[in-house]
Amino acid sequence: MTDIALSMQDRTNPRFNRGSRLVDTVSRAGLLIAILAVVLYGALASPVFFTTGNLVNVLTSMAIVGIVVVGMTFVLVVGGLADLSVPATIACGAILSLALQPMIGPVPAFVLAVALAGACGLVNGLLVGYVGINPIIATLGVGTIVLGIVQAAVGGVIVYGTDPATAALVKSRVLGIPTIALIFLAIALIGNFVLSRSFWGRWTIATGGNYSAAEASAVPVRAVKAGAFIITALCSGLSGALLGLTLQSARPLVGTGYEFSAITAVVVGGVSIMGGFGSVPRAIAGLVFVQLLTNVMVLQGVRTPVQGFILGLLIAIAVALDVALRKRGVA
Repeated sequence: MTDIALSMQDRTNPRFNRGSRLVDTVSRAGLLIAILAVVLYGALASPVFFTTGNLVNVLTSMAIVGIVVVGMTFVLVVGGLADLSVPATIACGAILSLALQPMIGPVPAFVLAVALAGACGLVNGLLVGYVGINPIIATLGVGTIVLGIVQAAVGGVIVYGTDPATAALVKSRVLGIPTIALIFLAIALIGNFVLSRSFWGRWTIATGGNYSAAEASAVPVRAVKAGAFIITALCSGLSGALLGLTLQSARPLVGTGYEFSAITAVVVGGVSIMGGFGSVPRAIAGLVFVQLLTNVMVLQGVRTPVQGFILGLLIAIAVALDVALRKRGVA
């Protein structure tokens, strides 16, 4: 069956589309209201919220996580549950982009760091897509091994940058907009095009929506599933390399927590954890809400454990809502 035929099959499947439209309508309206409510509360509760410095900090933080969010969207849409090797691939990108600068120069070091992070994703993809190992177990195992290798390579110490010019470039602004935010925008546009406009994107959605049907329709489901983990690893490596250049220092645990932030944004954005439904813009909308909410909590002095509790509660509500609406839509 051709891509067009497969796409037509998805559009004419009333059981699947009924649930998707309901999820789409509820999550779009709910997210928009939630974002506006957070902005309004932030403006009223803190005089710092609308200052240029605070908004630039939010945008920069959003860009680093957002690049990972783009990749993680592919993993969830293809039905890959989650990629827990993100902290390791971020550390790989951050440390190698700095550590290799004196030996091969800043640009080759940057490219090699991202490529090696992508190699970690290739291992994840082979284990998940071809061997059939559970994605949680595979990515957790690979991430632990990669992080151990990175720690051993640098002796567990902090690595510092030696090329201030690259830091200045990453921290620079274009028309007042941080360069790193523009890089995030470019990655988001590419990710959205691939997922929504290309044959690979249609295969990704088809594989996550109904693996057996996609396989019977000649979709290379194993390669598509593996590709989602490679995309996530490349995005994580790029995010880590930019983070390392921004900070001009990196330690093995620099990526800790980013996988949780990315999964939270994607799930809150309405991307189905069950696979087969979601888009990059929806995931970014979830990211905007989570980042603004976190910023308001920080400005209000909410303790870190409480912030974690609230974000965890958001994930639970989003997943429960997704499951409930889909069951109702396909009943």
